[in-house]
Amino acid sequence: MSLFVKVVNEEVREVWDTQPPAGEANWYAAIEVRPEITDGKQIYTGHTFDLTTDPVQIVYGVNNLTVDQRKSNLISKAKGAYQEVANDQTRLETEDGSGDAALVSDAKDAKDQNITAINACTTHDQLDNLG
Repeated sequence: MSLFVKVVNEEVREVWDTQPPAGEANWYAAIEVRPEITDGKQIYTGHTFDLTTDPVQIVYGVNNLTVDQRKSNLISKAKGAYQEVANDQTRLETEDGSGDAALVSDAKDAKDQNITAINACTTHDQLDNLG
């Protein structure tokens, strides 16, 4: 995808992912620079513009997640997995009576066990070892 930035008084005013109008001044080609991140341990933060390069670089920052932030994300995933099973089985039950309450119960037990294990972690290594 091509990117273009409009610069006025050394400040980026607009960023487009389409070709700007022909002949309009102060538009420059741009590229995104996203440093590599460790999935689940880091996130991209806001970006800055490096106007000294050609093309202009849109440079993203990186933030390390805390253990508590990772735990929150993992707990949300565990809850989401349970919710998916519960929704599927509820849909089946209302459609044709084939919903399986035991599957929902098993999914709830798995969710509860996962959340207990996640909450017991105090380090990134412990979270990594949860599998």
